[in-house]
Amino acid sequence: MKFLDRAKIFLKAGDGGDGCLSFRHEKFLEYGGPDGGDGGNGGSIYFEGVNHLNTLIDYRYQQHFKAQRGENGRGANCYGAKGKDLILKVPVGTEILDESREYVLADIVEEGQVFMIAKGGKGGRGNTKFKSSTNQAPRRADKGTTGEELWVWLQLKLIADVGLIGLPNAGKSTFLSVTTRAKPKVADYPFTTIIPQLGVVNINRRELVLADIPGLIEGAHEGKGLGDKFLAHVERCRVLIHIVDINQKDILEAYEKVRSELQMYGCDLDKKPEVIVINKADIVDDELAEWIQNDFIKKYNKKVFLISAFNKDDRVNAVLQEVERLHSECLQSELDEMQKDLETNSFTETEENIASFGEEIL
Repeated sequence: MKFLDRAKIFLKAGDGGDGCLSFRHEKFLEYGGPDGGDGGNGGSIYFEGVNHLNTLIDYRYQQHFKAQRGENGRGANCYGAKGKDLILKVPVGTEILDESREYVLADIVEEGQVFMIAKGGKGGRGNTKFKSSTNQAPRRADKGTTGEELWVWLQLKLIADVGLIGLPNAGKSTFLSVTTRAKPKVADYPFTTIIPQLGVVNINRRELVLADIPGLIEGAHEGKGLGDKFLAHVERCRVLIHIVDINQKDILEAYEKVRSELQMYGCDLDKKPEVIVINKADIVDDELAEWIQNDFIKKYNKKVFLISAFNKDDRVNAVLQEVERLHSECLQSELDEMQKDLETNSFTETEENIASFGEEIL
C-alpha cells in the first residue's frame, strides 16, 4: 500500500429538507386546516480514528465528500427523513487542520475517537407549525438551512514512543531491523528509507514503538531532501535516538547539522530527550572510537554509546536500556504535571489521563 501522510479534502454536510405547505383535503371536511410536515435535518460529517489504517491514500483519489440531504416534509403531517451521516475513517494519529493549515481543528489519537467536522443543515418547518388562534390557515413553510462546508487538511503523524533520526545512511534502518521485527530496506546508499517505518521493541517487559524516518540533510526544514516531509512523525515521540555514522569526515559537524534542522523545524523537537549513538564503530580501531566518544561527551555533556548495529553488537542493548529509562522519566514527568493540574483545577478529564498514564508506566 502506498504511504500518504497529507491530503486536502472538501467536506459538505447535507442541507436540511424544506418544510411542506399543505392543507387537509378530505370529503365533508370544509376547513381541514394545515398539515404540512417539517423537513428532515441534513446529515453531518464525522471523522473516526481506526487502527487498521496507516496511510491517507484513500483521500488522494477522492477529495470531495458530501453527506446526504434531509428529505422534504410532506402532507398529512409527514416529516422528512433525516439525511444519513457520513463517517470518514482516518488512521489514529491524524490531525485535522483548517484550509490555511494554521489551526488544528481536531487531533485523532485514539481508536474509536469521533469528531464532528461539519454539521448538517436544519430541516425547515412545515406550515402546521405556524398555525395559531389568529392564523388558522398559515401559508408559510420554511426552507431547510444549508449544511456546513469547508476545506480541511489531513495530516498523519505516526504515534510512536521513540524516533530514530540522523543523516542519510547513518544506519537507522539497520538499528530498527536488529532491535525489532520490522524489515525495512537496508542498503549501502543514501535515502534507502523513503517512507517512515515502525517497529516494536521489548525492553524490561515494556513495549515501545520505534519510528524510523528518512534521513535529514542540511536545509531539510526548508523542504530539501525527504526529512522535512516526515519530521512531523517524530513530533509525538517522547525520546529520540540520534544515530551518527562514525565514517563521516567531521562527525561533530554531522551531529550538529541534524540538531540544527530539529531546532529550525520547531515544535520543540530539539528539546526532546536524546540518546546519542555512534554507529559502525567496528570499522575503526577501538582507541579511535573511544577518542571520538569522549570528544562527544566532553562537548555535549551527554551519554554517548558506541555500537555496531550491523553486527548486532551487545552494546545495542545498553542503548535500549537508556531509551527505556528516559521514556519512563518522561511519562513520570507528564504524570506529575497532570497531578498539579488536578490539584489546581480538579478536572475529571485530568483524573482519567492520570489513570491511563499510570497503567502505561506500570
